[in-house]
Amino acid sequence: MRNRPLLVAAGIICRDRHVLVAQRREIDRHPLKWEFPGGKVELGESPQQALIRELREELQIDALIDGELARYEHEYPSGGCVHLLFFAVTQFAGEPEARVFKQICWTSIHDLPTLDFLEGDLNFVRRLARGDFEQQLEVQRRSI
Repeated sequence: MRNRPLLVAAGIICRDRHVLVAQRREIDRHPLKWEFPGGKVELGESPQQALIRELREELQIDALIDGELARYEHEYPSGGCVHLLFFAVTQFAGEPEARVFKQICWTSIHDLPTLDFLEGDLNFVRRLARGDFEQQLEVQRRSI
């Protein structure tokens, strides 16, 4: 019997046609891989509540979460399975800090595929770079 997938919420934070991405530390699982900030949904939380909490813990920002952009399930070769939910972050207060990451950076949407992302994020990264979410993110860019 397969274990239930780990539910993970990730935030797509845009500023001037750039997206905030984070690189894991050398000591973390999947070392030095790039990802979108966010994390595990805890018992009793909605994915949006979890994302607000995670962004506060990881980046020291207070975020407003908008609509869901995409969802994927990914099974890693090690047998771990994640159910990823990607949300637009429409507004946030504070300047992001790399509290639990090696580094964070604002990267052009079109340059995202050049980074070494977690396997579970790759399909979303390709779609984002291709412009599949342009309309949803255009609304987001105007509101920040």
